[in-house]
Amino acid sequence: MKQRILGEQGLTTSALGYGSMGISLAYGSSNEQGGIKAIRRAHELGVTFFDTAELYGWGENERIVGKAVAPFRDDVTVATKFGYNPDWSLNSNPVHIREVVDNSLKYLDTGHIDVLYQHRVDPAVPIEEVAGAVKDLIDVGKVKYFGLSEAGEKTIRAAHEIQPVSVLQTEYSLFERDAEQLFPVLGELGIGFVPYSPLGRGFLTGTAQPASAYDAQTDMRANDPRWQPGNFEKNVEATRQLSEFAHTRGVTVAQLALAWLLAQGEHIVPIPGSRDPRRVEENIHAVNVDLTRSDLDRIAGILPSGGFGARYRAEMLPSWV
Repeated sequence: MKQRILGEQGLTTSALGYGSMGISLAYGSSNEQGGIKAIRRAHELGVTFFDTAELYGWGENERIVGKAVAPFRDDVTVATKFGYNPDWSLNSNPVHIREVVDNSLKYLDTGHIDVLYQHRVDPAVPIEEVAGAVKDLIDVGKVKYFGLSEAGEKTIRAAHEIQPVSVLQTEYSLFERDAEQLFPVLGELGIGFVPYSPLGRGFLTGTAQPASAYDAQTDMRANDPRWQPGNFEKNVEATRQLSEFAHTRGVTVAQLALAWLLAQGEHIVPIPGSRDPRRVEENIHAVNVDLTRSDLDRIAGILPSGGFGARYRAEMLPSWV
């Protein structure tokens, strides 16, 4: 597996990571055994970067990840996140951050967290206090690297002044391009970038079904604007065109989408997730797909500025500051 450097503090990972949220949240019922098999298959194929969060089941997902990586814990990078209360309200109070970290260390069954993200910016707590709390955790060895998620330029700069930020995590894919506006500041400050939902929440696998096919209680796609009538048909057609082009390159549409992300910069490490080891294998082969300028132009002709429909309902869209 090719390696990439995230930030300027020493964080080096596989070029492709693994996002674990779907094992226990937002994509149907939880599947612990499938998740463990998928994580271990990813590691067998060279993945060394595994992403989880307190929010993903309030300890359940971290416990699964910790169990899965236990045989090779010292050889991989594990990232988790703080920033929510159980009622999904924001909470980045420094006291709460320390409590979450202690819980995460217990759930992950590990002595340290490699990357600790603020999951969402909390307007009630100055980012300088948040960064200071993470700095203290780094100083005592509980955390190695500091990350932000869905943060804007002002927040990134202010946090970086207190504790250097190694990586920003934000949704980014052929369907979602807003994060590109932050690339200049990431380049200036030497911060890596981790795209989550790099396959458009599964749309860019060619297997998307209409919103009505998903359980609204357990699957976020039931309410995702991209799956709603009007947007859905346009996104299906774009994915069909991408699939046809991928076929001419001898790859799947998922591999094409991941290769496109990798081609956007050496500071980028996408984290696709799957509970199916076969899908994991498919995704990982994307690191060996080199896209030419002509390939990138062809892709841009199909989706010049992203997919159709917002990535979240209006009330759920993160506000970048």
